[in-house]
Amino acid sequence: MRRASKILMPVLAGLIAVTGASATAVAAAPGRLDSYYGQRPAWSGCGNGYECAKLAVPLDYSKPGGKRIKISMVRLPATGPKIGSIVLNFGGPGGSGVDSLKASKDVVSADIRKRFDVVSFDPRGVGASSPVRCFGTLDLDAYFALDPTPDTKAEVKKAESWDQAFAKYCAKNSGKELLAHVGTADSARDMDVMRAALGDRRLTYLGFSYGTYLGAVYADLFPTRIRSMVLDGAEDPSQNGDDLVADQDRGFEVATKSFLKDCFRVKGCPFREHTVEAGMEQLDELYARADRSPLRNEYDGRQVTEAVVSAAVDYSMYDVHTWPRLRQALAAGFKGDGTKLLLLADEGNGRRPDGRYDNSFEALMAINCVDHPENPCPYWPVKGSRYPKKVRAKGSPPIVVVGTTRDPATPYKLAKALAGQLEHGVLLTRDADGHTGYRRGSACLDRKVDQYLITGTAPRPGTCRDVNPKA
Repeated sequence: MRRASKILMPVLAGLIAVTGASATAVAAAPGRLDSYYGQRPAWSGCGNGYECAKLAVPLDYSKPGGKRIKISMVRLPATGPKIGSIVLNFGGPGGSGVDSLKASKDVVSADIRKRFDVVSFDPRGVGASSPVRCFGTLDLDAYFALDPTPDTKAEVKKAESWDQAFAKYCAKNSGKELLAHVGTADSARDMDVMRAALGDRRLTYLGFSYGTYLGAVYADLFPTRIRSMVLDGAEDPSQNGDDLVADQDRGFEVATKSFLKDCFRVKGCPFREHTVEAGMEQLDELYARADRSPLRNEYDGRQVTEAVVSAAVDYSMYDVHTWPRLRQALAAGFKGDGTKLLLLADEGNGRRPDGRYDNSFEALMAINCVDHPENPCPYWPVKGSRYPKKVRAKGSPPIVVVGTTRDPATPYKLAKALAGQLEHGVLLTRDADGHTGYRRGSACLDRKVDQYLITGTAPRPGTCRDVNPKA
């Protein structure tokens, strides 16, 4: 799950429920979907050993004869005799699976690469799959700089006006028809079409962060079509929006305190007093300072506001390997220079070095407003229809859920909740910092996940601890 800047509409993880009517609609019309399930993608080389293809799916699954959209896919062919394909989702909602897989061949182990074609995709509304578009670069720059803690009526009114403008331009530039059909339930159905197109009788799946939510929805819709499924950095589909925001706030606070403790042990830590309480107070002072008057920016003409500083700190909590950069950025920030903080925030907000944004934030808002409309979307141009519920995935094989004890974005309690909901959930615990667990430094966890994905035999529940040194 990607946490956006704390502006305007609270950003929620993709929390939906697949209603009984939704599941019935899919089951009732298999013949009408035969042309989709019978596809064989035309893979072609797209550089560095990767192959790319497009998959046709109906925009509206209740009208399979209507408008079609294309889902962009990428695969890394197996290096040895293969079992089948493993489908990956890297999170978001809004993250490009195509870009993420093409960025690194090491997201899975050599053993997994040997036995599976590694496949990822841009979910509908994301990246190259009928992307949602709302604002241009200058408007997004201004949007991400807005005061996340409005103190006056004028500031509240300004936030509301931007909220309305964002929704208006999403409708204008994306169309209401697309916005109504970018929710997780439709993406889960796309993933089943993909499974069939890949030639797999049952799905092997590895989902991170929001990808755990997508996987849980798929499991609830198609429990008997799963071969093996790992849900890493799990969300709790039964949780309401207010509780999720509160849990995330606590999760990022725990992660920030862990960052401070690590900082105090290394040379050049920029905090004036090396206690957690004093460090948190100094961060609060920096936020307040940027709220009163933006920090200096030597990169471009944008303002380094409180929202930018907060986004930089939050983004850095996802991965301990970002902590050295955050230490340097805070050292400069405490002296009034917010340039390095701005560049960290840009990465979290999807702003590329050329100044253009990917569509990850816009897709995130569009998907959340369909999946969980009661909280973040008061002006959204289409009505959402999905609400939280527990997922059971009755009749599925064992599903492995991975939780990291000091995960900022998807707190550990959510993994425990999801594993407890699933009829055959198995909880693996990583006692460590950072977001998600697989391939993050625990040989113990990696081994258990790999063995399960390859053999289909679930491990016993248990805890693994990181062996890697801190950043």
